[in-house]
Amino acid sequence: MSDLTGELIDGRYQLLRQVANGGMAAIYEAIDTRLDRKVAVKIMHSHLAQDDSYVSRFIREAKAAAALSHPNIVAVQDQGWNQNGVPAVFLVMELIEGHTLREYLNERGRFEIKDAMNYLTPILSALSAAHALGIVHRDVKPENIMISNEGRVKVADFGLARGEIIGSTMTAESSVILGSVSYLSPEQVQRGIADSRSDVYAAGIVAYEMLIGDKPFTADSPIQIAYMHVNEEVPRLRSKRKEIPKALDDLIARATSKNPDDRPRTASEFLDELAQIQVDLDPKKNQMSLGLDLPVEPIREKTQKKEALKSEPVVEEEKIETTRQLRRKEEKKKRASKRVRRNRKVALILAVAVGVAGWWSLVGPGSQVVVPSTVGATYDEAVSILQPLGLTATVLESRFDEEIAKGSVIESNPAGGGKVQANGSVSFILSKGPERYTIPKTTGLTVSAAQNAILKYPIELLPIKEVFSSEIPKGFVIETIPQSGTSVKRDAQIEVIVSKGIEQIALASYLGKSGEQALNELTEAGFDVQPTYAYSESVLELAVISQSPAGGSAINKGAKVSIVISKGPRYTFIPETIIAMESVAAQNLLKSLGLKPKVVSTGKNKVKYVISVSPGKKTKVERGSTVTIKVQ
Repeated sequence: MSDLTGELIDGRYQLLRQVANGGMAAIYEAIDTRLDRKVAVKIMHSHLAQDDSYVSRFIREAKAAAALSHPNIVAVQDQGWNQNGVPAVFLVMELIEGHTLREYLNERGRFEIKDAMNYLTPILSALSAAHALGIVHRDVKPENIMISNEGRVKVADFGLARGEIIGSTMTAESSVILGSVSYLSPEQVQRGIADSRSDVYAAGIVAYEMLIGDKPFTADSPIQIAYMHVNEEVPRLRSKRKEIPKALDDLIARATSKNPDDRPRTASEFLDELAQIQVDLDPKKNQMSLGLDLPVEPIREKTQKKEALKSEPVVEEEKIETTRQLRRKEEKKKRASKRVRRNRKVALILAVAVGVAGWWSLVGPGSQVVVPSTVGATYDEAVSILQPLGLTATVLESRFDEEIAKGSVIESNPAGGGKVQANGSVSFILSKGPERYTIPKTTGLTVSAAQNAILKYPIELLPIKEVFSSEIPKGFVIETIPQSGTSVKRDAQIEVIVSKGIEQIALASYLGKSGEQALNELTEAGFDVQPTYAYSESVLELAVISQSPAGGSAINKGAKVSIVISKGPRYTFIPETIIAMESVAAQNLLKSLGLKPKVVSTGKNKVKYVISVSPGKKTKVERGSTVTIKVQ
């Protein structure tokens, strides 16, 4: 998408500079010219704005954030479609001048324990407000957490949010892949299911990263990371950093548990437990209000850039007029225009008086009469000026004029200052106002019919422009630029936009490739992706088993593409090592293999060990089967 810096969006938001550019939209610093304040304007990329699903997701972000009013959530102020100028779907938010939590993590590495809890508190406070309204963020990560220059923590980007208030148009599986894999909960990876406990898991991973300085799982591919979230426990904090309090270690361990039922149910419960730990660690500390700002340390990289700029030669910046100054100038012009009109009327009256006096005192009745100037006066005003002089008025013609208002005098014959016989006549040319023609409606017409409708008026047609359209059939008019209903001057240039029909796109083959890659690339290409999941003995877990239509086909943009993603082998084997394992460890081993352990306990030992297993060890069983272990 081209840089839209300098554009005026919706007749209100002046784009000053682009501050970020992502896969779905670009964000600009802008001025709200109506309220004279800085805002952030998020504009969807033009090629995505043609896709209803992307637009729906974009609008859902606006609704999700607008439904929330909280000091730690980026406020959404407006949303709409730019009707004039560059076509754009936009979202207006409060402008946060500062840095993301990701930038602070890159700068600092790990946080001090106290600082990590202070940053985590407003994050959980924001998520608590969302969970209270039934809204799940689904994409909590350091890149979506802003820290303003004043130290206010703000959670942003509710683009993947879901809840009863905002509805949902995304399938569960596709929404999982669109999140960031390093912060996805196991249930999102396995089943595409997300609730408030999934946000708790992501917040726990963020807390882990702040305290340890690294993510809990790293690998060469996103699929491997997702597999580790499903099959491995997040390492305990104290195994990486001994000075972390045990209570905090336990809380983060529960928040990042593979089993959602073991986690705090909502961010509010997570926050309450964190607050209690803070009180236990420092009973004398006055607990910080959730809306208060944190002490901010500047990012060194940014500071160095500023210092480097100070050492460069100073160049006088071009003065930019503010919206308020422009308004004042406009008001001065309006006031000046009122004075001009008033002065014209005074001059007109004086001209009449001078004309009458001159006629009466110098020429006398029965002689020629000096015609007063009537240019700019209405026809009725001109008649009332001529009547005292014994003159009559006639209309010679009417013509268009850009300066003189409709119905007013453009010129007279004789002109003002000329003479006419007493009881004579003065003819006028009156204004029809500015010459304007209304562009007719042409949407859905054939090219020839549209051209005929437009060429009835004295306006010029530019060469036809053809674009793809999923709504207007090939060969028919989509719209004109300027749009139908617009008033234009004589000889204005009109461009007719004609449909080339639905765009055909070559479909690539994703067999054996990452399901995440297939979902992302097919969605970005404009297809309606329908993923399903199935067991496979030959295809790696989370890789594509099959797709329809097959790769190499050329199909319509927006068409449905079905892909089947592997859930791994349907069968597994009872491990040989389970015999003599401690009971809890044996149960965890069976669960990691996708089996359901059933425990039969004998004896009175406090710590029990497996003495037998049914089906027996090395037996091939289907995932999800129940396996009975006898412990003693």
